[in-house]
Amino acid sequence: MHADKWIVITTINLPTTALHRFAAMAEYGWATVVVGDLKTPADWALAGCDYLGVKRQEELYGELSRLIPTRHYARKNLGYLYAIEHGARLIVDTDDDNIPYASFGQDLAVDVAGRQLCGPGWANVYQHFTTHPHVWPRGLPLDAINRRGTLSPDLRSWHCPVQQFLADGDPDVDAIYRLVFQELVNFDQTAAPVVLAPDTWVPFNSQNTVFFPEAFPLLYLPGHVSFRMTDIWRSFVAQAALARRGWGLSFHGPTVVQERNVHNFMKDFADEVPGYLHNDAIMQRLAATAAQQPADEPAARLVETLWAALREKEYVLARELDIVKAWQAHLARVMAAPR
Repeated sequence: MHADKWIVITTINLPTTALHRFAAMAEYGWATVVVGDLKTPADWALAGCDYLGVKRQEELYGELSRLIPTRHYARKNLGYLYAIEHGARLIVDTDDDNIPYASFGQDLAVDVAGRQLCGPGWANVYQHFTTHPHVWPRGLPLDAINRRGTLSPDLRSWHCPVQQFLADGDPDVDAIYRLVFQELVNFDQTAAPVVLAPDTWVPFNSQNTVFFPEAFPLLYLPGHVSFRMTDIWRSFVAQAALARRGWGLSFHGPTVVQERNVHNFMKDFADEVPGYLHNDAIMQRLAATAAQQPADEPAARLVETLWAALREKEYVLARELDIVKAWQAHLARVMAAPR
């Protein structure tokens, strides 16, 4: 397919209800690429989706495909490249258990009229979209879950090349929430978007997130970190880069409902321990590193610098930097080619 609006998903399951819904959106100009892994059924196919099995990934991306570990969510990095190569002017990063509402993908624009959320430091943005007293985003430090931040009363226009839309039902919360509360959540679909101030931090995930072209270098998912921190640490690198470039990160009401695939909550908890222990230090390291870079530093170079800063403190392995550089080099070639 060739389209300017792409949905990128990775799966190890047969086509789900959500995937059937996304595939049907081809009628409205959307394209969907599904990235498989070793556990994905060998006969996976769904009309309306481009499917990349592991063999096809290696055919298309060679050494880069071999660098990215299998049995890992980071295989999705190849789906981002595929979408961009096939005309993407925006990418929605989502999962195979998020069923789209009719509002999904409607009226997307890089400039957002929203209210600014100010910190400084961490803030629980979910509390501005629901009256639920306890819910917080996965990746938010536990000592920050009651920090709401201060929301400006007036709407302003902000340039937001990354936009996190929420999910109803079983949203992207951490294992502690699920172990303790086990409650479904519905967010306010009518709430005005919330845009983070440059020194305010909120984890965003890969559940229902829009990236516009200037933010494509921020899509990179690390392949040698805990599965439950892959998209969260990606979000911290992205936030540091967005703030340095003077761009906004916005949060919006729900446009999907999650009917969550089966998870082992205690395994999720174990995978989240590196975040519980280190997310605040990672945020501070990234903020300090970004502040030392030129304000007009190209986004791709800034991303590489930020991942290198995490390597210096041994939050990521040295091999991660090799993949970052290879992925960014491939992205640069794609972005430079006529599309």
